[in-house]
Amino acid sequence: MRPVRQSAWLSADHTHRPSGGQCGEHLLSRLRFVERTGSTNADLIADRAAAEGEWLIAGQQDGGRGRQGRGWDSPPGNFHGSTIVQLRDADAPPATLSLVAGVALIRAVEVAAPATGLMLKWPNDLLLGPGKLAGVLLERSGERVVAGFGVNLAHAPNLPGRATSALAPIALVSPEAFAPLLAASFARELQRWRDDLPATIGLWRESAHQIGTPLTVHTAPDEKISGTFDGLEPDGRLRLRLETGEVRVIHAADVMLG
Repeated sequence: MRPVRQSAWLSADHTHRPSGGQCGEHLLSRLRFVERTGSTNADLIADRAAAEGEWLIAGQQDGGRGRQGRGWDSPPGNFHGSTIVQLRDADAPPATLSLVAGVALIRAVEVAAPATGLMLKWPNDLLLGPGKLAGVLLERSGERVVAGFGVNLAHAPNLPGRATSALAPIALVSPEAFAPLLAASFARELQRWRDDLPATIGLWRESAHQIGTPLTVHTAPDEKISGTFDGLEPDGRLRLRLETGEVRVIHAADVMLG
């Protein structure tokens, strides 16, 4: 389903200034808003002319998706948006873009509202207290990766067996106001990732669950492993320490606290 009644492009300008006082690199993000669509991820994947730095934000999605094919509730008032990364030869492993997305997301929410209790859960879910506030779905098509963000700004959907949260009790933030904050944050963290992957991993660790946190890892719908968080590999993969002391390295999975 193609976007319905799209608005004009809006630009969000900001400057990335690396450490050491060097001259910053000018970055530009373009934000396109639509009232309703099936999936912002699917629309950007299909749009071969879309370039890095462009965002598509929908007021409502009819076919929003989460990881492992689950549906993602997309009511009006929440944020539903996607952007594109054009992979370069010198880039870090594309899977580590999950960490970029998580760091960008928590930094944007911290600017939008004075929320306490924010925490990243591997690889890029954002929790507010015990409930999931936001999630990210990354999909690759050739040398492009589309990163889709869903943030519960106004409404916390009812998900069987999963706690959810919304930003609304803390601060009223519209999708239109949140979009440029996230676009700027993502562009900054994308540049950091290209310059220094260990720095990105370090920032993710600072905002995530602590070493020793109990985790249940669902590697498949009918398969799960329990253990404790033992940090990240240099390429961003999860280290899960089992009761036996063995460390299992997780490439991709659905992770639950506890």
